[in-house]
Amino acid sequence: MMSTLQNSEPPRTAIVLDDEVQIGTFVCTALSALGLMVRHYTDPLQFLLEIQRAAPDILFLDLALGQADAVDVIRKLEFLKFAGRVYLISGRDQATLREFERIGRVHGLRMMQSLQKPFRLAELKAAIQEFPESDGFASASAGPVAPARPANPGRILEEALRRQWLEVWYQPKIDLRTLTVCGAEALIRARHPNRGIIEPGDLLPAAGDQLYKPLTRFVVRQAIADWLVFAQRGWPLQLAINVPASILIAPGFVDFIRNALPDHPEFPGLIAEVTEDEAVRDIARIHEVATQLRLYNIGISVDDFGSAYASLSRIKDLPFREVKLYMSFVANCAADPRKRGLCQAVSDLAHCFGATACAEGVETLEDLRCLANIGFDTAQGLVFAESMPAHHFLEFLTTSQEVRSSGGHSANRSAPLPSAKA
Repeated sequence: MMSTLQNSEPPRTAIVLDDEVQIGTFVCTALSALGLMVRHYTDPLQFLLEIQRAAPDILFLDLALGQADAVDVIRKLEFLKFAGRVYLISGRDQATLREFERIGRVHGLRMMQSLQKPFRLAELKAAIQEFPESDGFASASAGPVAPARPANPGRILEEALRRQWLEVWYQPKIDLRTLTVCGAEALIRARHPNRGIIEPGDLLPAAGDQLYKPLTRFVVRQAIADWLVFAQRGWPLQLAINVPASILIAPGFVDFIRNALPDHPEFPGLIAEVTEDEAVRDIARIHEVATQLRLYNIGISVDDFGSAYASLSRIKDLPFREVKLYMSFVANCAADPRKRGLCQAVSDLAHCFGATACAEGVETLEDLRCLANIGFDTAQGLVFAESMPAHHFLEFLTTSQEVRSSGGHSANRSAPLPSAKA
């Protein structure tokens, strides 16, 4: 769940200038969730007039603006003696963004690190939280300060692979029509001999790291091995695995996973979860691979949907089986009309394309009821269960079986939830 910035003074203000309404709306929604007061403009003149009137703290500026561009606006900002912080947002390459940053600094502006489209909510949040407390922002967390992220998580992962510290844990996936367990997501953990369990945030390196290849292969092999155990005990559930787009489209991946699949009459296939921001970067190649994988009953899930700004014109070209809504939009959807409306739109979108809608990060019964009424097909979250090692997951399924009403049988592919969770 995204934390709100805690302020002891009135909220900071931000103005977004982007002539693409969808992107501007995405940025404004994210900034509002971070506690900022935000306005969005598509016209540079109105944008500059608002700066004169309101003197905002932060500006988000696209490079190409129809009949104007960022350099034109930068010159006007110098004339207005704008003293706030300026973030450039664009799909152009990093070299171009750096050059525009340099131009902004030449004109006396406080240029921050640019955000390259498509960017995710987490990247935007991290950029905003670079403000020191002296700038009026306090810590993003109201609780104790979290331990610092390791300087080189890739080194930890490399050692974990070599020393066989890795484990695959499972979080149950719930069918919202029947409130039964219909599958699970496979999630990576490392069991360090001194530090204990290491979560993905402290384990996984940056996107594109070469370690994702052996990691993904480990997860696939282990998930298949665990599935055979689950199936033997009467639970041939469908498992979902996270696959970076760079691995999905890499030479040899289809051959690897094709050979790894079990020869079992009840095997329901796999779901390969690819994050939204990665999915739209090479639509043509991912479409090609996804089409191949469908031959082996492996479907694509667009994970963290809403955490980037992928347009419908691009998403529609991806043969996805599931849309998985980002947890920040799920949290408190029962009480927030805007989030509830967004959840409804995502559910309708998924069904329009013949896919299912899954909500991740469901934490309250109120949100669960709201999502079920909206029409979401499945959900995951702490309201049901947290992720757990494979043997605990099997115990969870067995407990679910024991509380079934009479008339069921253990070979059913669905397991009802324990009453305490439902």
